[in-house]
Amino acid sequence: MVALKENIGFIGGGNMAFAIALGLINRNVIQPNQILTSGPHIENLERWTKMGTSITVDNYEVVEKCDIIFLCVKPKILESCCKDLYKSSCNKLSIAAVDKIFLSVLAGVTLEQLEKSLKFYSDLNVKIIRTMPNTSVQIGEGCIIYTPNSAVTKSDLATIELMLSPLGLAKEVPEQLINPLTGVAGCGPAFVYTIIEGLADGALKQGVPKEMAVNFAAQTLLGASKTLLLTKKHPAVLRDEVCSPGGSTIVGVHELEKGNIRSILMNAVEKSVEKSAALGKSSSEKSQ
Repeated sequence: MVALKENIGFIGGGNMAFAIALGLINRNVIQPNQILTSGPHIENLERWTKMGTSITVDNYEVVEKCDIIFLCVKPKILESCCKDLYKSSCNKLSIAAVDKIFLSVLAGVTLEQLEKSLKFYSDLNVKIIRTMPNTSVQIGEGCIIYTPNSAVTKSDLATIELMLSPLGLAKEVPEQLINPLTGVAGCGPAFVYTIIEGLADGALKQGVPKEMAVNFAAQTLLGASKTLLLTKKHPAVLRDEVCSPGGSTIVGVHELEKGNIRSILMNAVEKSVEKSAALGKSSSEKSQ
């Protein structure tokens, strides 16, 4: 692990922001005193102070004091947030924006929209990275996809990679893949938790105690995932290795197929991708 010297800011202190911060601290990438988080209601940031970080109700203070700023607000309030930043900047000393990097976790909001929203901030092109993490970053097992704009340098990307890599699988991708991958990497944990709950409830129905059922279901998914990643075998090959002729597993797989589980999961990803795109479109319309 490489410890960063930069101060990290979060505009918006919700669950995703908290997961990122927790992951950075747990993986010793930064210390709590390097984090400053803003939110409209100071009482909602209590868990941040318990973690040892600083908090504020002033979004501009985060921009002023931090080197890397995560934008973690809802897409629909991006414009109002940036307008507030603009009003604050008019009443305070100007800031050199050239060395600051903005990372957006706003679903569906494109680099072009982000650049337009932050244009007031500097005569230069503002450094912006569009990203989509998931909440598993808090334990260093997340997925983080990201796309930089043209103002981000190779040196900037090296810093961002050092920051994100300890949080899980971090990969730069073309922007056109951000929305499609959001349906898997961003929303996927919720789908997996639903599967774990279903497996556990199946065991519960057969008389297994609840806590034991959940633990075994979770470990089963963890083991299966690691097996796939380490062996690099196709999922279908690994599935067939578990299925003995006339055995209990193939009977269960048959039930999954009767329920169209693959179709259901494919549809879930597709609907999540469509919603992500719609959120970005809605944000764009509000700015016009």
